Amino acid sequence: MTKIKLVDLHSQYEPLKEEILAEISNVLEGMQLFLGENTFRLEEEFAEFCQTRYAIGVGSGTDALYLAMRACGVVPGDEVITVPNTFFATVEAIVMAGAKPLFVDIDPETNNMDPGLIEAAITPRTRAIVPVHLYGQPADMKPILKIARKHGLRVIEDACQAHGAEYDGRRVGGIGDAAAFSFYCAKNLGAYGEAGMVVTNDREVATAVQMLRNHGSSERYHHATYGVNSRMDEIQAAVLRIKLLHLDESNTRRRAWAFEYNRSLAELPEVTLP
Repeated sequence: MTKIKLVDLHSQYEPLKEEILAEISNVLEGMQLFLGENTFRLEEEFAEFCQTRYAIGVGSGTDALYLAMRACGVVPGDEVITVPNTFFATVEAIVMAGAKPLFVDIDPETNNMDPGLIEAAITPRTRAIVPVHLYGQPADMKPILKIARKHGLRVIEDACQAHGAEYDGRRVGGIGDAAAFSFYCAKNLGAYGEAGMVVTNDREVATAVQMLRNHGSSERYHHATYGVNSRMDEIQAAVLRIKLLHLDESNTRRRAWAFEYNRSLAELPEVTLP
């Protein structure tokens, strides 16, 4: 019987090995290890991929969530609505921002946030909604956005598992006020270390994230606020630039495999398919 690995990083690496090693060598020869050309070029390329105006490279997906919340005005004492069936970092980032997570249940048909339950969870202290695009399947964003605008709330998409996913003809990430992506190695767009990205169409949010990722500084030794050390390193940016070129093709293969699983499992009554 053939053993199939759940995550096979070698099979991703081998076809791109020569390109990746060459770009890593170029980074080491140049010794611009943080916030250099590869980071800035990746930001431009990923913004174009997500159909957003801005993309800001950071140290991890967790940092991307946290910094997006701070840039969107989440402060200690606020409440942030999200779902319970997500990776721990979604809630961790809310707590890191000093806010309280409020859970709304999921729609059992989609496994994503049930928009019909959101309004009952809103209180005067609620600041934002964080829908999670789980396993590449987007949350139902239209009703979520409608509720958010009605109550003056920010919408921060957790797209850490949804690189290239689409909702109503648009790539996820540019639908809410901001979105967070993770480039953990096992993602469909993965670095060879830790990295993340915040995307947004809001210039003020983008500017805030750029400052916050670098100790609250937009100019060397001038710190307008307190931030964190969350700069994307150049080796990760170089690797991600290469892999981004192949992401659409990779996602197409994944969708074909998912279709086969859905087809094969459709007749099993004990299995609910999204």
